[in-house]
Amino acid sequence: MTYNYFLYKGIRFTFDLFSEESIAYAENEFKVLDDDIYNVTFPKSVYAFIYKDLLLSSSLCTFKIIYTIRNPRDVIASSFHYSKILNICEAVEDFEKFINDFLQGNVLFGSWFEHVKGWIKMKDDSRFFFVTYEELLQDLRGCVVRICKFLGQDLDDTQIDLVVEHSSFKAMKENVMSNWTQSELIDNSKGSFLRKGVAGDWKSLFTVAQSEYFDKIYEEKMKDVNVKFFWEESS
Repeated sequence: MTYNYFLYKGIRFTFDLFSEESIAYAENEFKVLDDDIYNVTFPKSVYAFIYKDLLLSSSLCTFKIIYTIRNPRDVIASSFHYSKILNICEAVEDFEKFINDFLQGNVLFGSWFEHVKGWIKMKDDSRFFFVTYEELLQDLRGCVVRICKFLGQDLDDTQIDLVVEHSSFKAMKENVMSNWTQSELIDNSKGSFLRKGVAGDWKSLFTVAQSEYFDKIYEEKMKDVNVKFFWEESS
């Protein structure tokens, strides 16, 4: 099978999901509305990656942005898994090379570091809500309460419990609307789209040397980011 990729402003995309025209539209013609709510994460929010500068500069709008970030080590572990089951990706065989490619941004959808550093500029903006994947795992209900407050939604305990129930990893893994079992992009014979739903799985893949190498590059690339991430505080 041949995997066809293209670069748009230095970011790698696949023709199976995108076109240069669709991304150019997102960047140049997409309209930001006052009552919009954006859920942004890496790498799933590809269009948001492109029109980030538009949102960051729209100081007069009252839209809301919920930004979810995950320990990049686990992002590597997850991406390594997806490369085995996604029909649009070439399976990664050399894990150490993949770590290096990830650190350099030579992967599908570009650099985790540039994505995070670009969006984290809004951390003190009242329209911006920042949460980590690890916080969602540890205290989903507490995060739902905080998100409701951010969105100005006054839900009672029963309604919040319902949101929590349907947002759990177990519920999403069993829901065909979210588990991708019906998607042609996934080869379900090789694994599931929603796999473990845990934090720290990277430890089962990284060697000590790989972990130390990652930490060195990570500290260098993130040295100017004045944010203490949840996984750093709890480690």
